[in-house]
Amino acid sequence: MAPGKRGGGGVKSLLAALVFLALVLAACQGGSNGQVSTPTGETSRPTTLQQTPPAGGFSVPELVERLRPSVVHILTESASISVFGQPVPQQGVGTGIVIDPNGYIVTNNHVVVRPNTCDTPAQSITVTLADGRRFPATIVGRDPLTDLAVLKIDASGLTAAPLGDSEAMQVGEEVVAIGNALNLPGGPTVTKGVVSAKDRTIQEDQCGVTIPGAIQTDAAINPGNSGGPLVNMRGEVVGITTAVIRGGQAEGVGFAISTATARPIIEALMREGRVERAFLGVALVDVTPQLARQFGLPVEQGVVVSQVVPGGPAARAGLRPNDVIVRLGGRDVRNSGELLQALTQFRAGQTVQVEFYRNNSRQTAEITLGQRPS
Repeated sequence: MAPGKRGGGGVKSLLAALVFLALVLAACQGGSNGQVSTPTGETSRPTTLQQTPPAGGFSVPELVERLRPSVVHILTESASISVFGQPVPQQGVGTGIVIDPNGYIVTNNHVVVRPNTCDTPAQSITVTLADGRRFPATIVGRDPLTDLAVLKIDASGLTAAPLGDSEAMQVGEEVVAIGNALNLPGGPTVTKGVVSAKDRTIQEDQCGVTIPGAIQTDAAINPGNSGGPLVNMRGEVVGITTAVIRGGQAEGVGFAISTATARPIIEALMREGRVERAFLGVALVDVTPQLARQFGLPVEQGVVVSQVVPGGPAARAGLRPNDVIVRLGGRDVRNSGELLQALTQFRAGQTVQVEFYRNNSRQTAEITLGQRPS
């Protein structure tokens, strides 16, 4: 924390100096510490992968054999119209994870939409199981904001992968990524690495994706891996691979959506087909030590309110541009990703306490959350 005597006058120039995050910052409702819940009326649970791992964990071959039945190949097909009026076929390939023996599969949203689009579902989706069986899949629900989707196939004899506790993972711990890299024939590709970092916030501006709490790994992730599992050495899925940074400035930098982030979203998609989000009604900029020094902010971590939606929940509670939020709903907020995570505990209509700095004064406000506009 920076010295408490720092002035706040420099914050006024902050808005013109920084690139803003998305105007509507929100997070999903609900949550669970157990397995992904089966939709109402169904009681089936993943029951096939029950072998207790040895004290040191499984070997990689044992782990792969354990997870192979739960990893599926996803093929999407669509058609666009060329400038000459002719249909042009388009295909996309990705990976999915069986999460419920009743046929539910989780993958990335970008896997099941048409290539080069953000929100247009593919015309057809085919899932191929490890035993070679193929099934048409329907989309149960999609969440473009966090790049997650749930599919359903009408199949029997499915093996659901166990979801582990991503929050228990430690930096440096070994992990394995499994997926259909480059759509190579012969089955999924297996790569091994470590947890390089935790709690990354991944943002992709083109499609408005914001993924809080992501796991960074150096396990090789390539096109086609998307939607596949990142697995700990106990054979538990701790992440869903989603992105990799490429280019001359980066090597061995891949990301997975943590199960802590994914689980409540998956459950909402299975239950309702969509994710209802609490709406705060602000645009935010992450505080860094450099920004704190440059603009005289009273803290070195938190989020600066850069814009307030007129008439929105934050505006009604009295928040203003240049306020620095440091706590929401009893949870510390060090960056926008943590604010997003904090909001997952609440739903529209609930009232939460927000702690923030206005100049050098720490204040609190009660905000009744709204529902995020669709």
